[in-house]
Amino acid sequence: MSRRSIPLAVAGAALAALAAVAGPALPAFAHNTVIAISPDGEETVTEQPGVVWLETNDALLDAEGAAAMDVVGPDGRHYATQCATVDGAIASVAAELGEPGEYTVVWRVVSADGHPISGEFGFDWEPADGEPVGSGADESPCADVAGTAEAGGTDEGGDTASSGAAQDLVWIGAGVLAVAAAALVAFLVGWRT
Repeated sequence: MSRRSIPLAVAGAALAALAAVAGPALPAFAHNTVIAISPDGEETVTEQPGVVWLETNDALLDAEGAAAMDVVGPDGRHYATQCATVDGAIASVAAELGEPGEYTVVWRVVSADGHPISGEFGFDWEPADGEPVGSGADESPCADVAGTAEAGGTDEGGDTASSGAAQDLVWIGAGVLAVAAAALVAFLVGWRT
């Protein structure tokens, strides 16, 4: 190896090591994505579902207050009967639906990476004859999630991911790689002259 190629080899090895360490870690900071909801909105619900839920592609943070869900009826009343719970990748809330019409599930959960995502989904409720109906409440039984989805907007999948530290880490990683590449170029230009 010539005297000239040694710094180039060292710099190349350093960049390769940095990319090997930082590259696989960055996808781990991606937000969860909703992959299933129930009721799914494709059909009209005719029997009390008992539980409304959503499932994401990865485990959710299961800490007190990390998940919030509410079921709002066409009359603006709240039909969730308890606080949301988390079990792995599923967040759920018990609900007893009231009068017929369109219901909206407003939700907020925390991804495994620590970032909140929120959204809403809807379904139609047309109770079968004799199906019991709830009376709802003026307020949600737990944390207020109303307006959470609207503040960030929702995508077609029904979830909204806020930009935060995970996205910041991607930019920081890209910045570190750019600075390292610039330093390598400056070093090589200085070495040759």
